[in-house]
Order: sequence, then C-alpha cells, then structure tokens
Amino acid sequence: MADLWAAKREQARGAVAPLAVRMRPRTLDEVAGQEQILGEGKLLRRMLEADAITSLLLHGPPGTGKTTLAELIARHTKRRFVRENASSVGVKRIREVIDESARSIEAGGVRTILFLDEIHRFTKAQQDVLLGDVERGLITLIGATTENPMFACNSALVSRSTLFRLEPVPVEGVMDVLRRAIADAERGYGLVDLEVSDEALRVWAVKCDGDVRRALTALEVAVLSGGRNGDFAENTLDHRIVIDRATAEASIQQKAVAYDIGGDGHYDAASAMIKSVRGSDPDAAVYWIAMMLEAGEDPRFIARRLAILASEDVGNADPRAVVIACSCWELVERIGMPEARITLGQLATYLACAPKSNASYAAIDAAIEDVREGRTVPVPLHLRDPNSSPTAGADGRGVRMRDRDGEKYEYSHGSGAGVDGGVTGQDYLGVDKRYYEPTEHGAERVLAERLREVRRLRERLRTGRG
Repeated sequence: MADLWAAKREQARGAVAPLAVRMRPRTLDEVAGQEQILGEGKLLRRMLEADAITSLLLHGPPGTGKTTLAELIARHTKRRFVRENASSVGVKRIREVIDESARSIEAGGVRTILFLDEIHRFTKAQQDVLLGDVERGLITLIGATTENPMFACNSALVSRSTLFRLEPVPVEGVMDVLRRAIADAERGYGLVDLEVSDEALRVWAVKCDGDVRRALTALEVAVLSGGRNGDFAENTLDHRIVIDRATAEASIQQKAVAYDIGGDGHYDAASAMIKSVRGSDPDAAVYWIAMMLEAGEDPRFIARRLAILASEDVGNADPRAVVIACSCWELVERIGMPEARITLGQLATYLACAPKSNASYAAIDAAIEDVREGRTVPVPLHLRDPNSSPTAGADGRGVRMRDRDGEKYEYSHGSGAGVDGGVTGQDYLGVDKRYYEPTEHGAERVLAERLREVRRLRERLRTGRG
C-alpha cells in the first residue's frame, strides 16, 4: 500500500536541507566549472549523449561536485540510482544492491548505478567484491574520492573504470552559483529582500578555494545571521539584509587551504617549491612554502627538501649554499613554528637567487650508473693500501704493496720530478673516463679553471714520463 505521508515527510526533510544541498544542479548545464570533462565534445559529455556510461571513478578536491555529477548522470541516463558511503556500508549491502540490479536486468528493467562515496575507505579486499559484476555490466559503479584513485583504489578496479578528475571551480564560476542562489525563489533566497555586494561574492569565491559547498554555506550563514534575534524564514523576513565585504569575511572566517598532507597535495606543492627555487624564482618559492605551512606541513620536511636542493641544483656554483641549508635545517629543528617560517623564507630566497649548477650531482649519478651497469674497475695497484697483500711472491707468501716491484704511489705534496703544483701524472681511475664537468656559473667557474689546469699538468707529466 502506498505511504500517504511519504510526500509530507519528504517536504519536511527538504525544508531543513542546507542551501548547498538545495542548490545542487538539476541539469548538466547548471554544473559550475568542469569544462574539461563536460564541455562540448569532451569525453563525459559524449558518453552521456550516446548513453554509453560505463563504470566511473570521479576524483578531486571537496566541493567540486562529485556527488552531484553522479546524480545527474543517473538522471540523464534514466537508470536506478543507489547511493552509499564506503565508510558506513558493508559488503553485505553491496551484494544486495548488485543482486537487485541483476534481477532488474533479467526482468527487462532498468540498470542500476551504484554511487559509492569515499570509495578509498573501502579496503582492497572489499573493492574486490565489485570486480566481477562491474566487468559483466551487472552494476554500473560510480566511485567518488578525494584521493588519487591510482593509489587509493584497487588497480583491477581502476582498469575496469574510466577516470575523471574534477578541478576546483574557478572564481567566476563560484560567483555565478552564488548569484543563482540569491535569485532563486524556489530553492534559494529569491523571496528575501537581500542585497549582496560584488565584493562580498568575490570574498567567498576566493576564500572557498574552488569549494562551491563552502561558498554557499558562507552565504547561508550571512543570511541566517541577518535575521532578527537570529530567527530566519525566507518568506517571512520583513526587513532588508545587506551583506558587504566585512559581513562576508566574518561568515567564512579563515581560508582553508586545499591540501592533502598524505597525498597528491603534499607532493605537488613540494614539487612546485623545488622547481621554483631551481628556476630562480624566489617569489614563487616563498608562496609554495607559505601554502604548505598554512596547511600544516611539517617545516622540517621543507628544510630537508631545500637542503637536498642546495647540493643538487646549486652545488659548486655556490658552495656556501649547502652550509647555509644545514644551518637553517638545524634552526628549524630548534625553534619550530611559527618562527621557523622566517628561516625557511631566508633559505628559499637565498637558494633561488644563487647561481645554479648540477655538475656534481650529474657526476655522482653517472659514476653510480657505471658501477651498476658496467664492468667493475679494480683499484690500481699503486693506489691500494700499502699494508694489503694483493700479490704473491716466489715462495707463495703475500707481498705487501709497499714492498712490491712496479709503479709506486706518488705523494701529491712531494717535490719529486713527477709532481708539479700538487699534481702528479699518475692515473687514479684506471680507465679513460670523465664524470665531473664543472660549469662556468658562479664560484664553479674557478673550479673549472683549476680543473683545466690540473688536467693540462697531468697530461704534460704523463707525456714527460713516457
């Protein structure tokens, strides 16, 4: 028997729904942003127009519309839509949904879309339950996650799904959504005597960092707090509400940086910082450091990455860089936040402005590659420990290096005929190979000049010895 009160209960639930829920797009054209997947001719738009929706994994920051998009897809394709959250649903419930979908298909009914929010909270074993039925098409899975699905989801499930990344909504897109909410008489504040300045809209659009839900919540807070004695009803307010920049600032408070310390955000920001310093842009470098610190990043991690960069990218072009990096790292360990930001700012700007060379980094990596891939070069006899016994005498006993016949080690600080300016003509490697090729940048120019002189002297001494 039909429930006579179902409509009334639904109406009561809708009356208490927050603005962000009420203003969810009802058509694809109302979706803010996401032109990269929903624009004309883009893949998801083409899949919808052809009714060729397969299992999907939607990933991106909070508030970008993953849940809304899943509901719109179901509505567009006229399929049954079942929504579950991976943090609270079990395998038993998932099996029930799949069995219901299979029975519907067998009876000639509609197919089912299972929307699994926060799918990264499912263990890999739980995700395995979905594999067979997803592959056979008995269920269309749409998973949503704020994590990178390549790491958070089962690789077999990823291979059976199409991945779409939702990006933070641009400032203008957020402002359009806010204006729509203010004007909408059915779901928003169209019946309220409300005046919101463009400055206020921009404050919300900027501070929400592309999270439309957060911007709409800020608008709702501002309107609710504008009612008399804190009471509010859209169709009963009898006075005008004016929201200016100051009110907007108060309603959203501090900007929350969209940053995942344990995921892609952590590595993306660190990569941007390193590349900015390497590219000699101190302005960009301090911005990325500021973003990481504001998001709660460990300042010791930043100090460690900058110390590595001091050797890798500055190197001998400014040998002081690694010393300064070491000192700054130690200071960060000792003083902590918030003062450590000053030390990190000093280090980052110094490294960004320093001359750059990766010659020493390239040299050690080339040598390691030769050690791993090539024939191991034995230590030349004249360079071995004088107390070792690498050869045997006529009686079979070991002969110490210092007692053997043949070429002996020439002391570089000696004054013999084979030494010139601290350089000898001896071969210290045993093969003809050069690894370190200093640049002409910064202090390394001096090293390059010295190395050319050393190589010239060594060649002359070898020729003279021959």
